[in-house]
Amino acid sequence: MADSGFTFEGATPEELRERMGMTAMPSPIELASITDRTIPGPGGEIPVRIYRPSNDAGLPVTVFFHGGGWVIGDLESHDHCCRTIASKADCVVVAVDYRLAPEAKFPAAIDDAWAATEWVATHGDELKVDTSRLAVAGDSAGGNLAAVVANISRDHEHVEVIQQALLYPVTDGTCDRPSMTDNAEGYMLTRTAMDWFHEHYTVTVEDLSDPRYSPILADLAGAPPAVVVTAGFDPLRDQGNAYAAKLVEAGVDVDLVEYEGMFHGFFSMDAAIDVASEAQDQVASALKDAFAR
Repeated sequence: MADSGFTFEGATPEELRERMGMTAMPSPIELASITDRTIPGPGGEIPVRIYRPSNDAGLPVTVFFHGGGWVIGDLESHDHCCRTIASKADCVVVAVDYRLAPEAKFPAAIDDAWAATEWVATHGDELKVDTSRLAVAGDSAGGNLAAVVANISRDHEHVEVIQQALLYPVTDGTCDRPSMTDNAEGYMLTRTAMDWFHEHYTVTVEDLSDPRYSPILADLAGAPPAVVVTAGFDPLRDQGNAYAAKLVEAGVDVDLVEYEGMFHGFFSMDAAIDVASEAQDQVASALKDAFAR
């Protein structure tokens, strides 16, 4: 993030949110409809944005959680990402504007993410979607939330997540893996930024060992199938790869794709980077395959 105009020294969350908002670019992707509304949540109403690629009833649905270290990001920052998934995977996307830290620290974001997923799963008629074909997705901190929600869903029969799409996810807050040092500076996301995010999101150091914060510490048996995208020059690369490996060890069907020459955040940069379109197609293909099962 440092190389994209973000600096964390002396910056407040409010300042960084404003800067991120200034970098959001309009998406060229046209959809049948895009609707903003709110849904009930544990800390008040949760804003969501519903993307429909067509007006057909009974489409599959993906609940999407934006990245931003649990501190920044919103519906606007990931609008293009959500339009892309809706268009390429031919599914309704429900983007969730969960509460942010430090105003709402761990586990508030998870509580909102789960509440939104549960709401989608139980309001299929209202949304005109097929809730038996429900996926979760997210990038970075949003990938963390998607992984945690997928794990939580195993204990709730009324919420069946059939696929998770994790884009360079945060999966482990308890240790530094080699990529955190090797890619500490110069590749969009920095180690300094991750430390700043952890500091603002957590309440105590023990939070880092909570499976809702570090899903790699969870028992992953029975987790939904996953497509995991990582980037070679991302500090989070090894976390994502290790999480995919642990899912495989638990008997979960995993499609792991590491884009060796890429960096954190590349997925939405298809206007400038051809390989971003390849990653989008990879995720869309995994979702469509899951929806067809």
